[in-house]
Amino acid sequence: MDAITDPALLKGLGETARPTEAEARAAVRTLLRWAGDNPDREGLLDTPKRVVNAYREFFAGYEMDPVAELSRTFEDVQGYDDIVMLRDIDVESHCEHHMVPILGKAHVAYMPTNRVVGISKIARVVDIFGKRLQTQETMTAQIADCITEALRPAGVAILIDAKHQCMTTRGVHHPNVSTITTQFTGVFKTDAELKDRFLRLCGYR
Repeated sequence: MDAITDPALLKGLGETARPTEAEARAAVRTLLRWAGDNPDREGLLDTPKRVVNAYREFFAGYEMDPVAELSRTFEDVQGYDDIVMLRDIDVESHCEHHMVPILGKAHVAYMPTNRVVGISKIARVVDIFGKRLQTQETMTAQIADCITEALRPAGVAILIDAKHQCMTTRGVHHPNVSTITTQFTGVFKTDAELKDRFLRLCGYR
């Protein structure tokens, strides 16, 4: 487990370095002034509080352990020996370079060996990594690594298709461009037919 996925380290950093809520609200007031507005006008009086509450929700993943979400597994699968796949998991994250939304879908599959996990837990893992400042490439790899560590499957396949508002609403302003990232491990990496089957199930073949 690396520093990005280690909840103990993340928690420790938060305890020693995290500003107070009052300091966070003051920082929002500073940004409002910097933008050219008056944080004391009626419409903005509660904005610092609202922004801090929103950030608490946006970045709740720093307080959660994705591996722990996969700790309860089931071994009685009646001989099932094919892939387990979730399609169209909502991805809501924030670009670590501009702190603006990354919005899209994740498709996640794994080939179980002797245990499976509740399907909602896979979606939960995507959500936890999404609720951190991210690059899409890093998030894709983190999801694959987490499932591999917790379930020890024969292989994992991840595909994320998302739009980055740092590209659609600023900079080059290309609103229709999406970014696709993939990660394949184990049998999904070595078996071309299995990889192709995953991509077809995702709708990319």
